[in-house]
Amino acid sequence: MKILITGGAGYIGSHLVKQLGEESLHEIFVLDNLSTGFRDLILYGEFIKADLNDFDLIDRIFEKYRFDAVIHFAASLIVSESVENPLKYYLNNTANTANLIKTCLKYNVNRFIFSSTAAVYGEKGVDESIVKESDSLNPLNPYGRSKLMSETILKDASKAKSDFKYVILRYFNVAGASIDGKIGQKTKNATVLIKVCAEAAAGKRDKIQIFGNDYPTKDGTCIRDYIHVEDLCYAHTKALNYLNEGGESDVFNCGYQKGYSVLEVVETMKKVSKRDFKVEITKRREGDPSQIIANSNKIRNVLGWNPRYNNLELICKSAFEWEMKTALERV
Repeated sequence: MKILITGGAGYIGSHLVKQLGEESLHEIFVLDNLSTGFRDLILYGEFIKADLNDFDLIDRIFEKYRFDAVIHFAASLIVSESVENPLKYYLNNTANTANLIKTCLKYNVNRFIFSSTAAVYGEKGVDESIVKESDSLNPLNPYGRSKLMSETILKDASKAKSDFKYVILRYFNVAGASIDGKIGQKTKNATVLIKVCAEAAAGKRDKIQIFGNDYPTKDGTCIRDYIHVEDLCYAHTKALNYLNEGGESDVFNCGYQKGYSVLEVVETMKKVSKRDFKVEITKRREGDPSQIIANSNKIRNVLGWNPRYNNLELICKSAFEWEMKTALERV
């Protein structure tokens, strides 16, 4: 198969490119504008530098390569930025995705895997914070809304063209680096907690900030479900196999069904790194739900997904070792 991976020079996309490349079963094409991605993270496949907002160029690329499937990662993804600059998110995440789907339909690319987010669920009460795919959707921020709009577009497109099949994967909190240490998260000015803690432990940051300690949780800090990046990429390969075998369009949560508070993550990073770092409590960020945890029974039962790295210490350790490796490479 010819597989187009948009955003394949980014954090999650590059790990999937590596995973698929090591399997040597498909032709891989990586499309990225390198605005937030890194060319050196792409270890396999043919690289195409392009921006999804260049609709004419995207059309020519599809005409030239005649892809069989698209795995769509490319997006803006910082919650706080989406609140400050919502149009960026609706244009980049929703409008560009709509055009990508339109182009798939034009060139008969009938398998589409979409990177969505747990942010589509919004705030849930303490008793309903373990969310399943059929739960109500009420995103709190433009990032989540932009992704939910894209989900709706996908569903409507599939209804209009019955042989166009999709899998929507709703990510929870992705973290860690490849177990072999070859690649990891290089995001500049990262906001993801485990990445930020790993940078602090490696001496790349003077401190970390905790945004609020007055949430209705066990220690007052937000609770999230953290998933190792390689397990998330494995979910994509299972989704691809599912569509190739004639599976119907569907939506799946990607998480471990266990939540950890911000303070628990901080203490775990300090433990595995054997390093202390400064922690500062500051005010809440707009758009942050107090806690959200995945019910991932569906992806386990339907796709046969069995995670291998469901361990917070392992996730933190892989993230920290990546930060230490990149620190040494710059010396």
